[in-house]
Amino acid sequence: MSGLNDVLNKLSERSQASLSELIEFASIPSVSAQPDHKPDMERAAQWLSERLKRAGLGTVERWPTAGHAAVYAEYLDAGKDAPTLLVYGHYDVQPPDPLEKWHTPPFTPTVKGERPSQQRLYGRGVSDDKGPLLLTVQVVDAYLSALGSLPLNLKFLFEGEEEVGSAHLNELVAQNAERLKADFVLSADGGMWSAEIPSLTVSARGLAALELTVRGPAKDLHSGRHGGSVHNPLHALATLIAGLHDESGRVTVPGFYDGIAKLTPQQREGLRQLPFTDEDYLTQTGAPAVYGESGYSTLERQWHRPTLEVNGMWGGYTGEGSKTVLPSESHAKITCRLVPGQEPGRIAELLKQHLEAKLPPGVTLDIHPSEHGARAYRLPDDHPGAAVAREVLAELYGKPPLDVGMGGSIPVLETFQSVLGLDTVFFSFAVGDEDIHAPNEFFRVPRLYEGQQAWAQFWWTLGQQRLEQPNPDQQNPEQRSNHE
Repeated sequence: MSGLNDVLNKLSERSQASLSELIEFASIPSVSAQPDHKPDMERAAQWLSERLKRAGLGTVERWPTAGHAAVYAEYLDAGKDAPTLLVYGHYDVQPPDPLEKWHTPPFTPTVKGERPSQQRLYGRGVSDDKGPLLLTVQVVDAYLSALGSLPLNLKFLFEGEEEVGSAHLNELVAQNAERLKADFVLSADGGMWSAEIPSLTVSARGLAALELTVRGPAKDLHSGRHGGSVHNPLHALATLIAGLHDESGRVTVPGFYDGIAKLTPQQREGLRQLPFTDEDYLTQTGAPAVYGESGYSTLERQWHRPTLEVNGMWGGYTGEGSKTVLPSESHAKITCRLVPGQEPGRIAELLKQHLEAKLPPGVTLDIHPSEHGARAYRLPDDHPGAAVAREVLAELYGKPPLDVGMGGSIPVLETFQSVLGLDTVFFSFAVGDEDIHAPNEFFRVPRLYEGQQAWAQFWWTLGQQRLEQPNPDQQNPEQRSNHE
């Protein structure tokens, strides 16, 4: 273990520098969803590429796509019989809106808290996913600085389109499938369930999304002169949206629940054993009460039941004061979180058919399904990477991690499984309560250092053993020199 200790000591020496690097990285407004930020996306990819080179990796490449580029790097000097991991993360971030809700500027990362153990770094992307991503690069640097080598082979794929559905990643991975061969994926994206209790995410829900536009008159009309004479698209949209759930919270779309396996008594009992209460959850979220499909607990609804959510509705006049207008259009964005047994394309089609069938008279409807979707995912119970993750987390936190689910979706999971045949082990040190995608996103500073230690130990542990059943078809191609 002396080699690992040398690496950990190097990381400890660089703790302040590691935080400063995260602040610098998170200062780049790499918002993939907004065209005005395309130069910032390029700048973030360049910053990440340079950091990988400084870490000592000789092969660092920018992989262009029809959208935003991915950054690839590799270390293959550990030998053909050593394990090979594909490390995944993303450098793009969500838009910071609404800006007025932020307590500090979203792209001026700010440390708050006097005691080091309680410090938080506030800024867009610090938790999702720049902090968890960057610490993996810092661990590589510590290994090569302290030991001159790594105990296993590593390939890094950091994309720039996760926050817009990884639209071009499937094609990119397929084009580079040979170079991306590995034993499994270790993901810096994801997150733990709780800051107090170590956890290992073993499942994630899938995703289907669409946007709809309801149209009435050819132009906005005076609501006094024309109100009551033509159907208001906002009223029609409200009717459609209200009809998507019944009084018990169940989705009313015919066929929506077809093919879904029921939770076993063992699964339900396992969830009941978790240290979770609705009261604590309401305190965390600030909601007045829990709500959802009847007959299921809050965790069952979050992890193992499908949902249909309206993410946005708009139309007409929403500015200050009054404008008596009958709008010509109304709009809504809808996403469905899926569980095993549901296909994204089929769910989107069922929703489209339902909305068309329920359309009120006097308006028309245009529906645009999203180009991206994702099936639900579950990590096999006996996966060797999960065993290493459990061992490392138990040693780091002094107690075994809980197996938990993820209510969100990561489309790249399906890409890795369908194109490369690889399972993904989540190993992120972000926490689910860190306001990702919302104002005042933050990352607990101690988690940066805990994550560094855990990733260093994970690589060390895996490097000392061989996978139980190595697949010769997934061995490394011709070795390349990466650290001279």
